[in-house]
Amino acid sequence: MSTEENLEPKSDEMLDDRKKRILCAVIRNYLETGEPVGSRTISKYTDLNLSSATIRNEMSDLEEMGYIVQPHTSAGRIPTDKAYRLYVDSMMEEKDKEINELKGLLLETEGKMDTMLKNVAKVLANNTNYATVVSSPMVRGNKLKFIQLSKVASNQLLAVVVVEGNVIKNNIINISEDLDDETLLTLNLLLNTHLNGMALEEINLGMIASLKAQAGIHGDIVGEVMDAVADAIKADEELEIYTSGANNIFKYPELADHEKASQLITTFEEKQMLSQMAAMSIDKEETGIQVYIGDEAPVGSMKDCSVVTATYDLGDGMKGSIAIIGPKRMDYEKVVGTLKTMKSELETAYQKKDK
Repeated sequence: MSTEENLEPKSDEMLDDRKKRILCAVIRNYLETGEPVGSRTISKYTDLNLSSATIRNEMSDLEEMGYIVQPHTSAGRIPTDKAYRLYVDSMMEEKDKEINELKGLLLETEGKMDTMLKNVAKVLANNTNYATVVSSPMVRGNKLKFIQLSKVASNQLLAVVVVEGNVIKNNIINISEDLDDETLLTLNLLLNTHLNGMALEEINLGMIASLKAQAGIHGDIVGEVMDAVADAIKADEELEIYTSGANNIFKYPELADHEKASQLITTFEEKQMLSQMAAMSIDKEETGIQVYIGDEAPVGSMKDCSVVTATYDLGDGMKGSIAIIGPKRMDYEKVVGTLKTMKSELETAYQKKDK
């Protein structure tokens, strides 16, 4: 549901659908331009196919109801505090619903994805008789969808940041003063109006300085939120790593040496190096098959092995890594073919589930 459709007054003074759409158009146009809005502009902005005269009459009614005001004779109208309150309350109600829906979707997706990736690791290990490593998807190059600030304590705010791919980040921001609801809603409106749909590289220092200036004495809070936005868009959290078949290493005499095998098993158990290897694979632009032999291996403990990796792409910037680790004399033809098939099946299964 759009904000226009959900624009319902809190009082008994009801607006019909036409007035709601015109009022929303006035508010949004004024937020974008900072200039008083005339009826001719609204006739083009709302796609209502109404004449300027009809819109002038509706705007006159809205002015009488206290939602818009004419700053001076012959000028267009600008929203009043009453209009902003209606717009912000409606927007935040809509965003609350969207956040709850996205959280439910995300939890459902994560649960299924967890099981799916564990199965991928197990199937590959059984099929190849080598060790396998599969990472959860990492989000790259996403844009901001919206921000919601809400109070959790007198000195703390919760910043919920949602980016494309329905990735949700929750950040607690400590504040030195207790913010009233009006100030909180004003900050929400300021941030969402200027930042929605923007990628991290589009948010420059000048824009941040401008937002801080508009926030006045609350500029430090805007700075904290911008840090949360950067963290969410970068999505630089530690990857979840799924492994299988580590004990297959002992099947190959050249890797069964106690010291070599011990180093490899430790690598699989601690997973930190595996996470770095997966991140390196994801960061590569290509999503094809990569083969590392001996000293080319991205992890030191695998210098006596061959490592074959593939990057799967689930869309919306979500990419993950699959790796098979075995002896240098591994069956490359089988491994490459199996990886290509598994990569394709994983991407197809996710797309089907996502529909």
